Amino acid sequence: MYSVIIIDDEPWAIKGIRNAFNWHKYGFEITGQFTSVHKAMEFISKERPDLVFTDIRMPEISGLDLMRLTKEKGMDVEFVVVSGFSEFTFAQEALRYGALDYCLKPMDIETADPLIDKLALHFSKKRSSKNNLILEALTSADKSELNRLTPFFDHSSDVYFRVLIIYSSSEGKDYRNLKFFDRKHTLEVEFGSTKTLYILKSDKRSDLDDRLNCAVFTGSDIKAVGISSTSTNCENIAKLIKEADLAVSQIFLNEERGIFEYEPKLNVVKPFIDGISSIIQENKFEEMDDIIERLVSFFKQNHLGMGELVHLWNQVVSLLVSTYYEELRYMELDFLNYSELKERFENFESLCFFLNDIFIYIKQLNSQSINEGDINSYFTQMVKYIDNHFQHRLYLKDLSIKFFINQVYCCQLFKKNLGKTFSEYVTELRIKKACELLKHTVLSIEDVATKVGYADYYYFNKVFKKQCGITPSKFRKS
Repeated sequence: MYSVIIIDDEPWAIKGIRNAFNWHKYGFEITGQFTSVHKAMEFISKERPDLVFTDIRMPEISGLDLMRLTKEKGMDVEFVVVSGFSEFTFAQEALRYGALDYCLKPMDIETADPLIDKLALHFSKKRSSKNNLILEALTSADKSELNRLTPFFDHSSDVYFRVLIIYSSSEGKDYRNLKFFDRKHTLEVEFGSTKTLYILKSDKRSDLDDRLNCAVFTGSDIKAVGISSTSTNCENIAKLIKEADLAVSQIFLNEERGIFEYEPKLNVVKPFIDGISSIIQENKFEEMDDIIERLVSFFKQNHLGMGELVHLWNQVVSLLVSTYYEELRYMELDFLNYSELKERFENFESLCFFLNDIFIYIKQLNSQSINEGDINSYFTQMVKYIDNHFQHRLYLKDLSIKFFINQVYCCQLFKKNLGKTFSEYVTELRIKKACELLKHTVLSIEDVATKVGYADYYYFNKVFKKQCGITPSKFRKS
């Protein structure tokens, strides 16, 4: 919700403005009403509302002077001027100071809806643009840009930070009504179309714990909540974000809703990896079926998370590549981080299915007979399908079933025929389309990400930068 305050020395005028709009419908909330400009200024300095409706002529300070003062103090506050004077010079001066609109009072009901619709669109675009810049700055080594974008980290020495990520089944949900949210001590950033990031701060560590303990994360739209550890250094914010994202990614493992706190348990998964290592080195593939079958339940029983799964995946990949380099050199066996794992596999069982296919492929390697003509024909159809559907969620497991090709052999065909892995091929298609949309449309970056197949803006931003060398926002400016 966008916070609004109304300032006018005449109470009837405040009532008229308050009643003229359907505030809540358009995402606004009135957080203050003032007949004194001095008291209003104190509130603005402390609470930083998003929007101020103000009269021009008032006994203490004029509305224009109020606008000037907030600009001089660097406050990011927007204004709508409501006045009983229709002189063009007043309107001209108000707009010169940056007012979003100039209206005559009493408010005309017929103009109220178009005005608030216009304001809602303005704040939506502004929030989206600022959101993208803050996300980029949060993960940058240079924090100067972050300090310019938000005062949240000012005077942050001896302050405790904790990060919370809410993963929802609905887009654009607002969770500010939950008890953990304190406007002054919480920074809200959209992390994707269905993920929202909250950075919490407090002078006391116990206060952060109390705020989270009081929050009741209920509602059918909340899929998962991820909570990071605590840090007193704002330089560690990127690390806390990663921890919260790893924690909320627990839903990838067992698809069960819940609240998950980051807790690394790499020591628990190590014996399991040792068992797989022994099987690979001794070629005891008949035992692998049992290992793979137990993998999901092992993770669930020990409450293991994405950090442990990433560690297991990368250790197994290292073992396979070092032991069967020639046999698997065209395979899509890359070291992956947690975002890449979630992008590549639909769920944990899908990942296990892929690993099992690899072991079956190795075991049957010598007896395998392949009709190359049929396989190449099916592969051509598969590539054409990908070219036309890259904006949708694509998983190699599903495609291999659809086009009758073992997914392990699919990996080899991509590398042999196209010189790149399945993931690389899909990524190039998506980023190429994203570049076109950024150049030739006015779609927001979040909308561009969604249209090319990325529901998670944060991940899209990283992939785009990796492919193009710059972030999407900088690409659009260039």
